[in-house]
Amino acid sequence: MLSPEQATDRAADLVARARRAGADAADAVYSASASEGIQVRLGKLEDVERSEGEHMGLRVFIGQRSASIGSSDLSSAALDELAERAVAMAQSAPEDRFAGLAPQELLTHAPFFDFDLHDPADPGPAALRAAAEEAEDAARSVAGVTNSDGASASAGFSVFALATSHGFAGGYRGSSHSISASVVAGEGAEKQRDGNWRHTRHRADLPSAAQIGALAGERAVARLRPGKLRSGPMPVVFDPRVSSGIVGHLISALSGNAIARRSSFLLDKRDAQLFDPAIRIFEDPHTLRGTRSRPFDGEGLPTRGRTLVEDGRITGWLMDSASARQLGEVPTGHAARGGGGAPSVSVGNVHLAAGSLSFEELIADIAEGVLVTELIGQGVNGVTGDYSRGASGFRIVNGVIAGPVAEFTVAGNLLAMFARMTPANDLEWHRPINAPSLRIEGMTVAGD
Repeated sequence: MLSPEQATDRAADLVARARRAGADAADAVYSASASEGIQVRLGKLEDVERSEGEHMGLRVFIGQRSASIGSSDLSSAALDELAERAVAMAQSAPEDRFAGLAPQELLTHAPFFDFDLHDPADPGPAALRAAAEEAEDAARSVAGVTNSDGASASAGFSVFALATSHGFAGGYRGSSHSISASVVAGEGAEKQRDGNWRHTRHRADLPSAAQIGALAGERAVARLRPGKLRSGPMPVVFDPRVSSGIVGHLISALSGNAIARRSSFLLDKRDAQLFDPAIRIFEDPHTLRGTRSRPFDGEGLPTRGRTLVEDGRITGWLMDSASARQLGEVPTGHAARGGGGAPSVSVGNVHLAAGSLSFEELIADIAEGVLVTELIGQGVNGVTGDYSRGASGFRIVNGVIAGPVAEFTVAGNLLAMFARMTPANDLEWHRPINAPSLRIEGMTVAGD
């Protein structure tokens, strides 16, 4: 795999080809990845996967016309053709007065801190298989587990680089390591499935495979013989496995692209008190070994730590350069680039700050409620904030967990949910978006 410096040179070379083909301005991204994964089931090897790939994306500008194109054929002739096709496409594209590269004066420049995102140690297939087997063995050893969907372990490595025609050039590398297990508990019509999965930049930061597997087994057994919930309003507590999704809906609504299109439920809510004043949500794209850390964004702007919600109020939008121009503001370093196309908006490592109550204290006064541990479906309207998801989890009766429940729906509106939200102190730190258990009053539950 290329070094970040070599990858940056590749991106800069493609920009130069685009300029020679007639582009007024251009940027190019280079990405490469290599990964290996092993899957076992019932103690036997089931699958071995190995993948490698390179891709380049090119965006060109002719005045205020632009076009984007990508290719995995990186031969010299193919890149020349890519540049020529992109320029021809841009010449035929409609004008967009908001199109263009990021403001030159805002670009960041090398040297870039690497945030320890790359673990050079490759465990190899034997170690991956051993980890997958250990995870599955631990899951299957839990009393009540009767079958397995399998366990897997994987390792991957990547490099990303960006170059622009107005002076930015940079790249960085990363790695990923993961272990997962999924098992079945019970017999016949009463079978229940659950699992566990962890992902880190460095293999040493993973919990042991046995810990991951054991929790998968315990979760499956805990779901056996689920009951039904009555329908009606009640407190709903979102487990950390799913509470991050609530924060994710907020982040989507903060996107400058959504605000510019007037398709966000946060439109005209910039100065509103949306949360309890104690609620704070932070972003830190510079977290060491963070799964969403990066030294620069997809347009060459610096990434920075930022408070997204302070004293219960949002602090502003998340903008790439195009949406910032449309809104008359300054880009915030949240542009993300894939293999082709215009930038989208993405955040770094985000967490909702832990509250002061333990989980036990959070539910202590709930006479009747529900703890949600799994959400099903995509029933969220980003324009209105209306929220309706299928769910499963556990009843809460007189302040204690009282048994599994399934096949119910939780519904509300995200603005009302934000206002009625109380966090526990059980914040976990291993996800791209981290949140503790969240209690939300007065949600509508549709059960039996």
